Amino acid sequence: MSLDLRYTPPDFTHAALQQSPAATLVAAPADGIAPTDYHATSNHPEYIKLADGRWQLAPESRMDAVLVVKDLELMAVEARNLHKGDLVVTGRRENGEQGILVHNTGFAQSSGNADKFAFRSRGTRETPFSHSYDSLYEILKHDREHGYIVWVLGPAVAFDKDSRASMQGLIENGFCHALMAGNALATHDIEAAIYDTGLGQNIYTQQLQPMGHYNHLDILNEVRKAGSIAAAINSLGIKDGIMYACEKKGIPYVLAGSIRDDGPLPETVGNVYLSQDLMRNHARRATTVITMATQLHSIAFGNMTPGYKVLADGAVRPVYFYVVDMSEFSADKLANRGSAQAQAILTNVQDFIVNLWNNLSRE
Repeated sequence: MSLDLRYTPPDFTHAALQQSPAATLVAAPADGIAPTDYHATSNHPEYIKLADGRWQLAPESRMDAVLVVKDLELMAVEARNLHKGDLVVTGRRENGEQGILVHNTGFAQSSGNADKFAFRSRGTRETPFSHSYDSLYEILKHDREHGYIVWVLGPAVAFDKDSRASMQGLIENGFCHALMAGNALATHDIEAAIYDTGLGQNIYTQQLQPMGHYNHLDILNEVRKAGSIAAAINSLGIKDGIMYACEKKGIPYVLAGSIRDDGPLPETVGNVYLSQDLMRNHARRATTVITMATQLHSIAFGNMTPGYKVLADGAVRPVYFYVVDMSEFSADKLANRGSAQAQAILTNVQDFIVNLWNNLSRE
């Protein structure tokens, strides 16, 4: 992906699009219920022809929402958040025939090789990622000042001394505007700050510590006793780590609960729909997303993240979405769930984040 990727809008001078009818709007019959034949959104740019004859680009789109029209403006809304009487776009044809146009080629790049058959056309663990890294460096440097960078982290980031320090550096130097994770990431990051362990194993030497399996449980107990992560950072004298950096820099984070959680930490959101709504607030603002070693969070956040963003001047830019994992599974699974813009970098997260920080720390 390139920061210079340009958006090409549809050609609305095409006769078929000029002759398209306005989209049919039907009132939601009850709270949380969409009308029959509702149009479900993708994360591609979507245009709706309104009653005044304009083709209007939805200001955001994302997987499996519906489009509500109010005062000739479009909003993407989850069906469960509909109110009775909301005017919902209906129709299942997406080529303009029903006033709905899904534009999935706006960011398409022409290929230098038009051969019908070619080797290595799909990213795998054999794929070279040097160009991906170079593009990501430039994207992050741009979006630090002009975008909204969201990280989605699994606990593996806190299980290594250097990766944990690198993530702290990225947060403290402006390369993170919001952090999404689960209870485990925060718990083991704080465990590392106090005991230098992750699940009882030293995060540098990998040596198991005597009675180390108590460490994260003791941390959960201490943080719950303090009442919050911020209070525990002060009472426990914590001076490093991912959560420390977030609190120090005022970076918002959402810790979404899981049925597997120990504790959990006071900030962990146990209501799955509330955590979804909180995460979506950041997904809607995101310009670049990096998910690392967390399959379920990657897929969930990918499905709620628009594939594009409309800027203040009306320009349309892509939302860059990177999945960092040791296998193709997460990226493939996400693509199969409709988030085709997800780009995989296949490596372990420790090497990835250290590489990233070593480059960006020179700025």
